[in-house]
Amino acid sequence: MAYITATYQINETTRLKERAESIATGLTVGTWTDLAHLEQEQLRAYKGEVVLAEERDGKGYLTIRYPEHNVSRDFSAILTTVFGKLSLDGKIRLVDIDLPETFAADFTGAKFGATGVRDLLGVHDRPLLMSIFKGVIGRDLSFLREQLEAQLEGGIDIVKDDEILYDNMLTPTIERARVGRAVLDAHFEKTGKRALYAITLSGPVFGLKEQAKHLIGHGATALLLNVHTYGLDVLRELALDPEINVPVLSHPAYSGGMIGSADYGVSAPVLLGTLTRLAGADLTLFPSPYGSVALDKEEARGIAAEASRIGFTRPILPVPSAGIHPGLVPDILRDFGHDCVINAGGGVHGHPHGAASGVRAFHQAIEATIARRPLQEAAREHEALRLALSAWGVRT
Repeated sequence: MAYITATYQINETTRLKERAESIATGLTVGTWTDLAHLEQEQLRAYKGEVVLAEERDGKGYLTIRYPEHNVSRDFSAILTTVFGKLSLDGKIRLVDIDLPETFAADFTGAKFGATGVRDLLGVHDRPLLMSIFKGVIGRDLSFLREQLEAQLEGGIDIVKDDEILYDNMLTPTIERARVGRAVLDAHFEKTGKRALYAITLSGPVFGLKEQAKHLIGHGATALLLNVHTYGLDVLRELALDPEINVPVLSHPAYSGGMIGSADYGVSAPVLLGTLTRLAGADLTLFPSPYGSVALDKEEARGIAAEASRIGFTRPILPVPSAGIHPGLVPDILRDFGHDCVINAGGGVHGHPHGAASGVRAFHQAIEATIARRPLQEAAREHEALRLALSAWGVRT
């Protein structure tokens, strides 16, 4: 028999085995000792099983496995089984979940994953570089075009919409797809370099698949989805559709309501790493440990580790975000390795010489860091990097 395995953290250190047995029973057969012997035998194949109950660092950790045939093959059923009503039961946090190999046919994960996205861009020897449209709400398509051209001029790999840039009268998503594709194609003809532009996918949930196909038909090369306002099964349905054949970026908007507590909810590595990878994102964005919206470093590193895990789904690209500037590049590569995406908004557009120079400064910082050169030394040879370090400094 195959099992879904879940681990919980609780603020208790006594009677852990009893608590674990209570959860294992309550989330499966519901009761146990009051039933006649025959009924117990009939239900044994459906009862949760305690794997581990132990104390670590003043907290209790309970690992329970649930028979795979207890659930239908969707995230709603899985999460309701392992953490549904349990999430309401005081200080308890879901800190790990593992699906069995028998789920592989139904949870195929990302179409592209880390390697596929790199193949699309033709970049395999360094971290990828992403920038964000900023200040475009209330502006027209010509402004968006100018921003995109400037970011491409600097050598950006991926440009994404701001997560709050939805379909609107001034920059409709269809027109963003059309204009974006024209700019990307012109950039390729000029430089031979491919880039991606991720457009925010939004609208009523039952129309999202058709909207995605419509955008792709008008030139969209990638999609940005606010996964946690729609739900993991929405992402999964998009990823499973063979006609939605562009990378999907998962944005963490709203996830703070689930990952923000050390005692309640779901751990960040589980939600933004494990589950997002299984659901089919190709890239997962999450708060970096460095900016004003900072995540604990070990939590952030845990997300990257879960995103990059090799299993029955493809590894995907971790994207530490928020507060990123060129002076942080050594920290990012030290903490997340080279197989990640460096994502910046203000750190690109706020460069004293504009967005193109902002992108160049990041490339110069990446090149120096890979070569093990101090950024201050490299800045003596590169004006874009020098100005960026003057504006934002170096963290390490």
